[in-house]
Amino acid sequence: QVQLVESGGGLVQAGDSLRLSCAASGRTFSDYSMGWFRQAPGKGRDLVAAINWNGNSSYYADSVKGRFAISRDNAKNVVYLQMSSLKPEDTAIYYCAASRYLAVVRSANDYNSWGQGTQVTVAS
Repeated sequence: QVQLVESGGGLVQAGDSLRLSCAASGRTFSDYSMGWFRQAPGKGRDLVAAINWNGNSSYYADSVKGRFAISRDNAKNVVYLQMSSLKPEDTAIYYCAASRYLAVVRSANDYNSWGQGTQVTVAS
């Protein structure tokens, strides 16, 4: 299994930007597609964005299209989530996840490894 560690969360104001990072170790990073999920209090864990193994294909939830951007650096074993124009409803714990599938993966069930999460709080 690949090990994942998220960083970059925090408390920001509405309209601010934030970049999350997820560092991977333990396996060949380019053997995995990656995803960012989030879970708000009392709600399920939802896919925010996903990227394929080489970064050439991505997916975004409708709620974040045009505001968030996922990217990866296979040389550094890191996947990023750049978040802009943040809204209070973006407040959640954000998790990165790795899938053994190389293409973009949308189902949480197809992800094999998960990070511990990082809290993002957007104040109005």
